[in-house]
Amino acid sequence: MAGELLFEIGTEEIPSDFLDEGIKQLGQLAESAFRDNLIRIQGKLQTFGTPRRLVLIAEGVAKNQEDTVQEITGPPKSAAFDPQGNPTKAALGFAKKQGIPVDQLGTLKTPKGEYLYVKRKIPGRPAPDLLSEILPRMVADISWPKSMRWGSIGFPFVRPIHWILALFEGKVIPFEIAGILSENKTRGHRFMAPHVLEIKNLQDYLRKMAESSVIINQEERKHAVKEAVTKAAEAVSGTPMEDAELLSTVTNLVEFPSAVSGAFDEAFLNLPDPVLITAMKKHQKYFAVYNGQGHLMPHFVAVNNTVARDESVVSKGHERVLRARLADADFFFKEDRKRTLLDKLEDLKGVIYQADLGTSYAKVQRFMRLGEYLAEQVLPGRMDDVRLASKLCKCDLVTEMVLEFPTLQGVMGEEYARLDGHPEEICLAVREHYLPDRAGGELPTSPIGAIVGMADRMDTIAGCFAVGLEPTGATDPFALRRHALAIIRILEAFAWNLSLQDVLSRAIAILSKEVPVQKDLVFEKVLDFFRERYKQLLLRSDHKSDLVEAVVSVAFDHISPLRERVQQLEKFSRESEDFESLVLAFKRVTNILKKEKESFDVNPDRFREPCEKNLWEAYQEIEDDARRQMEKRNYYEALELMARLRKPVDELFEGVEILTKEDPELKNNRVGMLQALARLFLSLADFSKFSI
Repeated sequence: MAGELLFEIGTEEIPSDFLDEGIKQLGQLAESAFRDNLIRIQGKLQTFGTPRRLVLIAEGVAKNQEDTVQEITGPPKSAAFDPQGNPTKAALGFAKKQGIPVDQLGTLKTPKGEYLYVKRKIPGRPAPDLLSEILPRMVADISWPKSMRWGSIGFPFVRPIHWILALFEGKVIPFEIAGILSENKTRGHRFMAPHVLEIKNLQDYLRKMAESSVIINQEERKHAVKEAVTKAAEAVSGTPMEDAELLSTVTNLVEFPSAVSGAFDEAFLNLPDPVLITAMKKHQKYFAVYNGQGHLMPHFVAVNNTVARDESVVSKGHERVLRARLADADFFFKEDRKRTLLDKLEDLKGVIYQADLGTSYAKVQRFMRLGEYLAEQVLPGRMDDVRLASKLCKCDLVTEMVLEFPTLQGVMGEEYARLDGHPEEICLAVREHYLPDRAGGELPTSPIGAIVGMADRMDTIAGCFAVGLEPTGATDPFALRRHALAIIRILEAFAWNLSLQDVLSRAIAILSKEVPVQKDLVFEKVLDFFRERYKQLLLRSDHKSDLVEAVVSVAFDHISPLRERVQQLEKFSRESEDFESLVLAFKRVTNILKKEKESFDVNPDRFREPCEKNLWEAYQEIEDDARRQMEKRNYYEALELMARLRKPVDELFEGVEILTKEDPELKNNRVGMLQALARLFLSLADFSKFSI
């Protein structure tokens, strides 16, 4: 037999950017709770949410927990019965404790001998009884970015809880959360249907929600928002801006969407498009509207949480609010244009970047010098462009526009640089030096922007480590992890043959002229930090940990070829029959060499046995070719060549004693040969890291 569960937490309005994660966590916690408590679900388990509620619906829920079997081990059989087979006090006491006769005790064979035991079936508890314990714990376990406590209630939650609806097969599941008792009641839309609703079952709930202007399914609500926005834009012969982020935000702000179009003065179209869009989107959550030619129109679409009695009144209210925003933006734009972007570079002297690392102006000077070094390596003819882009890229931070709309940093720099007449690639670099701006985000297309962005980030990382602002497990206020991943991704994308260690050394050297730096310590810490970031990047790409460790532990300087090396090694490990024996051969070699601190040359005249000569000739035959293949990034082919050494290596170990004591020169010659082999293998990967 199965039943249905309906659970709703009614709250004050949940922040729009918290809601999706809350819905997701509720589902994950429910799945874990049902699984851990052995409550089977034959139907669907779904979670929904609106600004005022989180909803869990489970169909086909078993009415009872699954039965469990408990095995209880007692005393050894040898101590439980005397030589005549009569039960001793140990057996009698164990049987009495378990509430059964001695003759119902079983025996269990273990590695330590036979023991008495009892196998007991424990009936499952009724699901409602368990749910009264499970549901409050689930609510408490939802992790919010920020939580509140209200009144004298010590229970933390994203917003104050006002009601709890909890039904199993139409009956209330009794419990209490934050002083609120569960019941069979909910609320409709805050404004259009604020009355209390008594709920009989799931179907009754779904019907009454629809009648009370509440769309609980966030995907259905998103579709309704999109339709309403499109219809409102079409009313002014336009098309709404496609913006998944804004669509998601607005969906999480309403329970029942309606949309109206509004207009603003055409004179504001003289402002750059990003300014207009940001003023509409960030502050008012309005959708910009485009005409058939893809140009912004002097219109917008606003989404409301109620159906307006008179749309013209609502539209005028939105227009009045936006007009003030756009008037401010127009003023800021005109003020900023009184001076060129480059003129504002000096203003950065008054902006503290970080107390121990100086001003933003000092930072620009540092990463400009680092950018010149990078350009010298990969874009030697563009050093002047890199220098100019470095000077311009932070100047918009002191503009009125960015001070008012911080999300426009970089964007306004590009706009102002273009209006000042700078080359298009420089303008693009000013914006793109911030890319990627998030994990998995878009990469810069401009090599100049990529170089400036790398230099800026490397200066940030080196500086923070130098003054003790390293990220911890809980905090990373300067986003150093994201900066490191951005540098790695740029190096991969542009395939620049840059030494990460050289770049880091240069960044530390530049920094040390202004800030006291323990150079060696900072270098090692930052390099380890990058190495760990790169490992995590590969692991998230589903590469096996031993494979990643095998490559990264021997080669972490030139980033661009590493992923290809990992991929080809992984392919070889899957496809080649020689892989496992190759790994084992390498491990035999390295085990012999562990205690050898000194390096030895190989003299073929000292070979005594054919197996020594055979291995050395096989090594010499493939060495140069294998290294050439690695230089060409043909790692698979290099591995195939190395695999030829497997047999002669095995024959060497079977044919001679490597660490012979009878002749030190003979022993050193054999060790030298194995050292040469190990160097070749380690130039590709540390095969000892593989768990074979």
